Parts: sequence; structure tokens; C-alpha cells
Amino acid sequence: MEWENQTILVEFFLKGLSGYPRLELLFFALILIMYVVILLGNGTLILISIWDPHLHTPMYFFLGNLSFLDICYTTTSIPSTLVSFLSERKTISFSGCAIQMFLGLAMGTTECVLLGTMAFDRYVAICNPLRYPVIMSKDSYVPMAAGSWIIGVINSAVQTAFVVQLPFCGNNVINHFSCEILAIMKLACADISGNEFIMLVATTLFILTPLLLIIISYTLIIVSILKIRSSEGRSKVFSTCSAHLTVVIIFYGTILFMYMKPKSKDTLNSEDLDATDKLISLFYGVITPMINPLIYSLRNKDVKEAVKHLLRRNVFNK
Repeated sequence: MEWENQTILVEFFLKGLSGYPRLELLFFALILIMYVVILLGNGTLILISIWDPHLHTPMYFFLGNLSFLDICYTTTSIPSTLVSFLSERKTISFSGCAIQMFLGLAMGTTECVLLGTMAFDRYVAICNPLRYPVIMSKDSYVPMAAGSWIIGVINSAVQTAFVVQLPFCGNNVINHFSCEILAIMKLACADISGNEFIMLVATTLFILTPLLLIIISYTLIIVSILKIRSSEGRSKVFSTCSAHLTVVIIFYGTILFMYMKPKSKDTLNSEDLDATDKLISLFYGVITPMINPLIYSLRNKDVKEAVKHLLRRNVFNK
């Protein structure tokens, strides 16, 4: 299609679950409940990591950042998704879609890098405990966390800038719950091989590289744990990193399946494939942030004690 025959889109239509009003009401109730749990669970972790002196360590500093990140990530998409479930008008402006895409990609990239730094923190704590206070000093872990946010913003800014410059023709239907970058790129009426290359480079640098760091860190951790003769000692050491390992498996399992599974030309526009993508995105974007604080609180005695202390202090203050 020639450029002069193209139309300038001013808004997109988010298809989501259009055509299934009963299913939309069900998903509205479920996602609303999950969003409340996300805010309460992650908000509690942020509060205890700030107020409890025993949790003023690199691990809980990273955990507080992860909780804040999950709140920000879900807030960029869930409220608008809930509104669309109840509204007949399911459109979003082009600029609003670009902002949502930028924020979602920035938060996702930041979380990948942050999980990598958390794995390195666990490696140093278990494999080099005597050097831990020196290696993971405040002058080290604060810049690590800040660097994760900066990398996320830069990566998202670059990819979003290239996507919004693509020409879009008459098709403005996004077969998704939100403005997800792959769903937007499918609507472009131009060659997107350049965008795909940029995404491949970004995926390698900011998703696979942290994943490689996580794999190496936990390989060394497991080797170190196996050298411990006492079964009680092995169990105690493993419990300190099992929560983070569980979060990593859930997070990377869903994101790698969603972004790196092969897509043939014959199935790229398949409704079944799109439905699968949307359900995986829902799991990645809602359920994972919801269960993160549950995993850390159920598998961590320090967190549970801090929560109990916070609740007791609130009760006595009343």
C-alpha cells in the first residue's frame, strides 16, 4: 500500500474479550480481586522493608524494588483493562497506547535485570559470605538497583520510538487486553524486520543475559550447597534462595514462552494463537506480581516476623 493511501490512526481498538460479555464480567471480577491483592501484598513488603531495621539489607532492598516495580507494572495496564471490560467503548488514543507500551516494556525490562542482580546477591551471600558486606555494600547495591531502572527506561524508549514511527494503515484492532508491543507491530503496514532485529538484540541483552547470570549464580550456589555435610545446613541455606528461584522460574517461564516461541507465517494470525498469547500475557502481567509477595512471605521467616510485628504495632496503636 502506498503512503498516500494510508490513514493516520488517532486511536486503537483493544479487542480483548469483545463478543463475550459474560466472560468479560467474570474476568473483571477476577482481575479486580487480583489487583487488590497485588497492591496489598506488594505494598506490605515495601512497608516492612522500609520500617523494619532487620530488613535493611541488600536482599530486602532489591525485594522492595521488585514489589514497587510490580505495583507500577500492573497499574499501567490493569485499571484501563478493567474499564474496558465494563465499557462499550474499548478504544485508546495513539499517544495513550504509546505511553502504555513504553511503561509496560520499561517495567518488564527492569524486572529482568533486577532478578539478575538479586541472583548475584544470593550467590555472594552463600558462596562468599565473609566478603558479602564488602561486595554488597550500600555503595554497590543501590547503583545496581538504579541501573536496573535506567536500563529498563532506555531500552523501552528506544523500542517505543521505533514502533511509533511505523506507518499504520486502516487496521486499528489490537487483539490484546493492552498495548503490547508485539500486538502493535503486527498492525504496521511496513517492513518490521528492523524492529524485530532491535527486539532480538534487546532480548539478548536484557532478558537472556540476566537469565544467564541467574543460571550461573544458581549453579554455583547448588555446588556450594552440595558441599555442606549437614542436611539441616543444606536445607537452611537453600531456603534463603528458594523464594527468589521460584519467582525466576515463573517469571522467565512465561516471558520466554510468550516472546521467544516460534511463530510461523501460517499461524501468525491464528485466533487460537492470539487467545493463547493473551492468556499467557494475563498470567505474566497479573498473576505473577500477585504471587510474588506470597512466595517471599511464605518461604521467608524474616518477612513473616516483620509482617507480624507490623500488624501488632498497628493493633496496639489503635
